[in-house]
Amino acid sequence: MLTKIKTFVLLLAFWQQGCTFSPEATATTGNTETVENQPTAEEEAPLAALQVGAERMENYLPLLEGKRLGLVVNQTSSLGNVHLVDTLLSKGMDIKAVFAPEHGFRGEADAGEKIVDARDPQTGLPIISLYGKHKEPSATDLADIDLILFDIQDVGARFYTYISTLHYVMQAAAKYNKQVLVLDRPNPNGHYVDGPIRTADYKSFVGMHPIPVVHGMTVGEYAQMINGEGWLDGEQEAQLVVIPCSNYTHETVYELPIRPSPNLPNTRSIYLYPSLCFFEGTVFSVGRGTNMQFQVYGHPEFTQGDHYFTPRSGPGAKYPKLEGKRCRGVDFTTIAPTTIRTEAGLNLSHLLHAYHNYPNQKDFFLANNFIDKLAGTDQLRKQIIDGWDEAQIRASWQEGLVSFRQIRKKYLLYN
Repeated sequence: MLTKIKTFVLLLAFWQQGCTFSPEATATTGNTETVENQPTAEEEAPLAALQVGAERMENYLPLLEGKRLGLVVNQTSSLGNVHLVDTLLSKGMDIKAVFAPEHGFRGEADAGEKIVDARDPQTGLPIISLYGKHKEPSATDLADIDLILFDIQDVGARFYTYISTLHYVMQAAAKYNKQVLVLDRPNPNGHYVDGPIRTADYKSFVGMHPIPVVHGMTVGEYAQMINGEGWLDGEQEAQLVVIPCSNYTHETVYELPIRPSPNLPNTRSIYLYPSLCFFEGTVFSVGRGTNMQFQVYGHPEFTQGDHYFTPRSGPGAKYPKLEGKRCRGVDFTTIAPTTIRTEAGLNLSHLLHAYHNYPNQKDFFLANNFIDKLAGTDQLRKQIIDGWDEAQIRASWQEGLVSFRQIRKKYLLYN
């Protein structure tokens, strides 16, 4: 087993520009080093624009110089209109390979679609898929790499697979003694924690860890949790450095400049996603194959709702559920995203409404019980079938949520 190596987290000034590190400013707690540089009570700091980790180049370029780099990135890994890969190449950084998560390097592949190894036509860099059977970088993949840089926008749901890819990247780094640098980005659903905790029997790529459906953490915070909770094989720890966002808290409203995956086209869909994704384990459509992905739900046999839509094959949805069938259901596109955000919790009323008004309840859930993987437990499905209401279901989560929030506190980088 590799020797556990202390995790270094660079907590940089949130309120001041151009701050420098000093030994006197460092406060150590447990195995995490933080840098304190806050304004005094006498000098009120001016409001400053939010910066994502990738934009704070002065703080991480020195860590990349002289290193052979592997980048875990996709279409969200940008600085303004320029991709991080292109920016680092222009700075003379030695990029050896790009590792692609679900949806691919350019973020154009459908959910679940096989991602193949290739060569990027724009840069000539080799692209190594980390989706499908090859989820963890191998010794061969990392032979010519010193440091793995992870910069991908997440949306804060356990079943959104970029954090699963993060796990496997950190696991390979621990095995082969490589460094991991996470450039943090805000979590648009980071203002709440909710849902059932994943149980041991339902570990999968859409549920790697014993956390609730909505974990309320950024990728950087989550990386620390993976290390600190001993979730890597043999409870090893990766050599981890996090470059945090500046001028960000978990209450900050953050609208993503680039869609994080093909079927999350806007802020409304991102806010609805944690609640509506449960429909992926049912016979209902959530609008894949339309321009209202994760903003509607419906089925041809549903008798409720005044909205109709027909899924069609297209980019990001090659074979959508209920393709070519006219579905009746509910439309959320007239609801303001801020209204959904202020709910600050999973909304089970949609799933319960669909189940209770579907004429063939015994066939509502898919035969493979994929709903159990999404929920992280078979309890949600059984509770719905047994007639539990939303208040009863939510009450069954509370003990687990209380315990998780205590664990989560140890790894938070932001208020």
